[in-house]
Amino acid sequence: MTYDAIVIGIGSMGSSAAYHLAARKCRVLGLEQFNIGHDLGSGHGITRVIRLAYFEDPAYVPILRRAYQLWREIQKLAGEPLLFVKGGLDVGPMDGSVVAGSLRSCREHKLKHELLEAAEVNRRFPGWRLPKSMCAVYQPQGGFVLCDRAIISYVGAAQTLGAEIRGCERVLRWDGVRGGVVVRTDRGTYRAKRLVITAGAWASKLVEAIQARKLAEPQRQVLIWTQPRTPEHFQPNTFPVFNMESALGGVVERWYGCPVYGVPGVKFGKYYHRRQAVDPDTMDRNCDAEDERVLREGIARFFPKANGPTMAMKTCMFSLSPDKHFVIDRHPEFPRVTVAAGFSGHGFKFASVVGEILAELALNGGSARFPDLRLFSMTRERKEAE
Repeated sequence: MTYDAIVIGIGSMGSSAAYHLAARKCRVLGLEQFNIGHDLGSGHGITRVIRLAYFEDPAYVPILRRAYQLWREIQKLAGEPLLFVKGGLDVGPMDGSVVAGSLRSCREHKLKHELLEAAEVNRRFPGWRLPKSMCAVYQPQGGFVLCDRAIISYVGAAQTLGAEIRGCERVLRWDGVRGGVVVRTDRGTYRAKRLVITAGAWASKLVEAIQARKLAEPQRQVLIWTQPRTPEHFQPNTFPVFNMESALGGVVERWYGCPVYGVPGVKFGKYYHRRQAVDPDTMDRNCDAEDERVLREGIARFFPKANGPTMAMKTCMFSLSPDKHFVIDRHPEFPRVTVAAGFSGHGFKFASVVGEILAELALNGGSARFPDLRLFSMTRERKEAE
């Protein structure tokens, strides 16, 4: 059998791509090396932040608007809530990259927002202890997505449309051939007219161009859930998701978090954690005392009422591009191959729309809704993010 499209990696982006391809009447095969819905990559952790005012670049905002629409569509299909719009805070010094960038996106795209001084943040959201030197942009459209359930929902929707999804099947190699591709796994060989690679931290092992340009370098990340000392201050209606830039010890660092949901604890993370570059096949998945110390440092300073006992700790991976922007492009040598990688720790919220874009790139060579994807080109000029 020759498939219309094979998708390698059925995580956040791959599950969405499989669904959007199947929705376009394609015969789809999805290949995942681990269990479907596994916790060994980058798409797990119960909740993920979604925010509309995007400090990274205002160019993301129109894509995010479509992402919100598509999250609502898939949760309707799934018959369960996946998107929770409860508000969000972008926090930092007034002249820092997070607050300044968030305000730029708000003003350029006319997004509803409030600029709050530290005292107002602490009054409205008592779980915070924000110092006077910092402020926040409150965006009512911020919130969180249930990441684990979202992947399962997309897989189920794709299967309903006829997609064949295979878990526990590792891809060994793929080759471009006349009229398509051949994919070899540890269980069989498959042919398809098109190939979509959404392998996360494993992308560089499957796409030489990704490895050569270091467009998706895996980094170990750790999440923690802590028991709040005042539970009422850390619920979805009282503790907005946040993205924060701070200067602990004079070093600029970034933190993020979500309210209590699904498990008994507030979720916190530090971007780039201990900056540990890893091989995804051999990464240490155990969490240790140093991991906890790094995270507790920020919790104790900014959220003392959340600094209770540890409920859980979990590793995942960021796949970093040099400029921290995504890779969403057709392969430079094989136009029938489309690649998504390098989501750099801020990509999950886009999974709904990235899947749609990948389907359009694979089938049509471009996205009608987003014709200019140069920001995400595999061959863009490399710039190191600050």
